[in-house]
Amino acid sequence: MANQTAPFAKFEWMIAWRYIRAKRAEGGVSVMTWISLLGVMLAVFALIATLAVRSGFRAEFVDTILGANAHVTVYQNVQIEGTNRTVRIINDYDGLTERLMQIDGVTRAAPLVKQQVMANRGNNNTGVEVYGITKEDLMGIPRIAAPEVSMGQIDRFDDGIAIGSGVAQSLGVSVGDQIKVISPNGVRTAMGTSPRTSVYEVVYIFTAGRYDIDRTRAYMPLAEAQVFFNRDGVADEIEVMVDDPDTIENLLPAINDATGAGALLWTWKDSAGAFLRALSVEDNVMFVILSILVLIASMNIISGLIMLVKNKGRDVGILRTMGLSEGSILRIFFICGAGIGTVGTILGVIIGCLFALYIDQIFSLVNYLSGGGVWDPSIRGIYALPAELHLSDVLKAVSLSLGLSWIVTIFPARRAARMNPVEALRYE
Repeated sequence: MANQTAPFAKFEWMIAWRYIRAKRAEGGVSVMTWISLLGVMLAVFALIATLAVRSGFRAEFVDTILGANAHVTVYQNVQIEGTNRTVRIINDYDGLTERLMQIDGVTRAAPLVKQQVMANRGNNNTGVEVYGITKEDLMGIPRIAAPEVSMGQIDRFDDGIAIGSGVAQSLGVSVGDQIKVISPNGVRTAMGTSPRTSVYEVVYIFTAGRYDIDRTRAYMPLAEAQVFFNRDGVADEIEVMVDDPDTIENLLPAINDATGAGALLWTWKDSAGAFLRALSVEDNVMFVILSILVLIASMNIISGLIMLVKNKGRDVGILRTMGLSEGSILRIFFICGAGIGTVGTILGVIIGCLFALYIDQIFSLVNYLSGGGVWDPSIRGIYALPAELHLSDVLKAVSLSLGLSWIVTIFPARRAARMNPVEALRYE
């Protein structure tokens, strides 16, 4: 009759449920059950929360790079006739821009004049990197033309200068104020090089979402920048944006052909590659560490089941003499351990997903209770702690938790199944 018992029959679930909810006075281990369940729940919550924050931070970091910077920057080295010196300027930038725009996958190509200057307003000074660009090309930069926070009118760009919110804060200016731009590479005289200065009205203030960009960047009309920086008829570089920045390597041969000899290409992966690789290493290390945390939580299930098997030795002996097979005993205790792991995993997934969805409110509360200053954008580059919940991350955490909790359950359950009923009842 025992051999005809269907696996995971109703009576096996009933016995397992009675064992799980049994109190210590009845030979159960309810306290250990709760500890095991909470351990698995917190481990899964920590794993999902960490994976969500990791994914969000990476996505936000990459988005701020791609939304305010060139996907590929094109430079050209031009040799000065009669000398061995080369300068990095682009003479026929209109023709080169046209050729780049004809490449399939390129969405925008914009000539730039880029120089570092000193910005001044009253007693306030700050270093600024000025980008000379046309208004049409500026409108094609997502994080500048359509940021989350901005002041002024970008349509008036040709009438003045656009600066980052960090620059505006350092100088203490707002839209409509005037700032002085000072370039050390000015007019050459008999007494040496005289700094060049000019005054511009602030017509637009943007917050690109990256601290280093908002703190140092300013945009000036291309024609004005060419005059101010002695770049008449030339550009310093051409910034190129493409449809799919992640596969930028596939477009490099075509861009190289369009630029010709003497060109140098610098992609966004070249500039941020080291940081992205560091993030990948950190991701893998964090996953391994948190996987160990899940394993430790699963070990609590083993200790609880071992105590349960010891306390229920008499019951196991009686059930075996009544005809239950080793398989039925194994499944009963497997249900006990796997049930704890499964319920803990489900609760951990729910709490972890809620944490990722409401991270802004939770982080605001933590920041308030700690008195502020928990997140320093000058160190991390972005202004808030992001979280991005992916189904693959949730499934990865669920698979790891269920796999470990079910596997570790097999060993004490197998020990219970192999218990000799005669030995179990000898001293009863």
